[in-house]
Amino acid sequence: MEISLEGRTALITGASLGLGYAMADAYAAAGARVGLLARREQPLIEAREALIAKHGGQVAIYSCDVADAHQLIAAHQHIVDAIGEVDILVNNAGKAAVQPFTTITDEEWQADLDLKLFAAIRLTRAVWPHMVARRSGRVINILNTAAKAPAANTAPTSITRAAGMALTKVLSAEGASHNVLVNALLIGFIKSDQIRRQHEASGHGATLEEFIAEAGKRLPMGRMGEAEECANLALFLASDAASYITGCAINMDGGLSRVV
Repeated sequence: MEISLEGRTALITGASLGLGYAMADAYAAAGARVGLLARREQPLIEAREALIAKHGGQVAIYSCDVADAHQLIAAHQHIVDAIGEVDILVNNAGKAAVQPFTTITDEEWQADLDLKLFAAIRLTRAVWPHMVARRSGRVINILNTAAKAPAANTAPTSITRAAGMALTKVLSAEGASHNVLVNALLIGFIKSDQIRRQHEASGHGATLEEFIAEAGKRLPMGRMGEAEECANLALFLASDAASYITGCAINMDGGLSRVV
């Protein structure tokens, strides 16, 4: 199946590296204009250069903290001015934040909510009117499997991600009559920049490749997923081929979660 996103603009948060970059790469390859948001400017510049060298087309970048409402509004406007109104939004920004419940401060709760939930709320609110007016749009929320099956010591991330899954369902119900389709991908262990950071924080004596291989052995498929495998599903959900799929929270975890 050949997928084309010609004439559409995709905006991705957390897009300079890892899974975010892989999705940007897939969208650009399908002909979309691509907007990338992330905190650090240099990785964004490098991502833009790589995408243009590989695919040509239009790529806009903006360095911002998506947890900051004012920066996020400015980022959205910059992307719209540069490459057009957003037809596909991927809320991908976030990082793992897990610890015992009683040790989490109010400030840590708020920071996690601002980064993972309110950023998605605010940016979706910004792109929603265009999607409704055009009677076409896609919103994809990148969550993780703890949203469905939280375990001990997984807050605040599991709580915030569960709220993201509820947001997905509410938006899908409101957007359906306007052909604005909203879905979530629940990520398991995927080779990404987060895995690199986990390796660095672990003080593990093995190389990153050895760390990934060893962790992968504990998964049902015997390996970690590739960022490109997630990007393939995100590409499908953004396309016309997924025109009757909305309100779904799809596990992308190689069989890890015990919850369907």
